[in-house]
Amino acid sequence: MGLKIAFQMDPIGAIDINADSSFRIAEEAQDRGHELFFYTPDRLIYREGKVLAQGWPLTVRREIGNHYDLGPETEIDLAEWDVVWLRQDPPFDMGYITTTHLLDRIHPDTLVVNDPTWVRNWPEKLKVLDYPDLTPPTAIARNIETLKAFKDAHGDVILKPLYGNGGAGVFRLTPEDRNLNSLHELFTGINREPLIMQKFLPDVSKGDKRVILIDGEPVGAINRVPAKGETRSNMHVGGRPEKVGLTDRDLEICARIGKDLKDHGQVFVGIDVIGGWLTEINVTSPTGIQELERFDGINVAEKIWQVIEAKRG
Repeated sequence: MGLKIAFQMDPIGAIDINADSSFRIAEEAQDRGHELFFYTPDRLIYREGKVLAQGWPLTVRREIGNHYDLGPETEIDLAEWDVVWLRQDPPFDMGYITTTHLLDRIHPDTLVVNDPTWVRNWPEKLKVLDYPDLTPPTAIARNIETLKAFKDAHGDVILKPLYGNGGAGVFRLTPEDRNLNSLHELFTGINREPLIMQKFLPDVSKGDKRVILIDGEPVGAINRVPAKGETRSNMHVGGRPEKVGLTDRDLEICARIGKDLKDHGQVFVGIDVIGGWLTEINVTSPTGIQELERFDGINVAEKIWQVIEAKRG
């Protein structure tokens, strides 16, 4: 029996249909006979006890430049739908957090994927702190003295915004670099958030591995190799995806974190592993499905829907 599926995501017209994971999830849902609805986060509403969304019935197709059709604009009561996908990209700001609070009011009667309480409580760069033996040396602070002392102790470090995404604002500071003060002034002038600093991992030149877990179980990985002269491996900034297998260390990491993710409703998760070290646990809007499907010849989206359908069965 078909389910009623709503997608809360960024504007669908701008997506790359050969790379976007939300598109692939919607495409598979449509192929399985589910009804689709699309709305953007600014169209999520609470009114007189109901959580509503203003958007459009959605049909998708794998045709570049003509990849979707929208039906008449309408308002729906999300409590009457089976599944809501929380799929807008960060920044993980108060707007994003507010949507999780509103969606909490319908979950789990309406299944929100991923569980909005734990999306809110587990920002990508903070959840890893639960596993200090799996992660590189890390400091989170706003004051410059702490950051300077950490850099002095470890020499070669990465400095980045705590709630950034897509590689934006990521800087490598070598022992000879003298820009920490200026970068600190820049970041603290923009917002009131702490910064995160980690020991630089030279193995990033060999790639930043994205491991995909579904309901706590690893299904595969892709390697993202930085462009020449780049430290960042994110595909948004020119990183190149490559086929790669799961190592014993990858499986060890997944075994440690998998049950925790499953028990807290994180159906689709992407973790980042560099040189055997866990650097991020991505629960907000992970990517990598389409690349993994092409490299490994598996239907990752099908595995996701099998889990969801079982939960709604």
